[in-house]
Amino acid sequence: MVRYQPEGVCAREIQFEVVDGKLRNVRFIGGCPGNLSAIGKLVEGMPVEEAIAKFKGNLCRNGTSCVDQLAKALEALRP
Repeated sequence: MVRYQPEGVCAREIQFEVVDGKLRNVRFIGGCPGNLSAIGKLVEGMPVEEAIAKFKGNLCRNGTSCVDQLAKALEALRP
């Protein structure tokens, strides 16, 4: 389980697993529970590179968003 501390958003932590290059068990701790739990369901099984492409640069406030922070967390896993 990866635990990522996002910056500039309401969520305090993003938790997820990557299995065979795909997202599993994405969970946002804190933030807007309805929206963030829906995002976790939508990305289940999504390839990491697809998630980065879709979510990187989607901004809400403070120059970032929860999904932008998820993209940053995923990018940090790249070798």
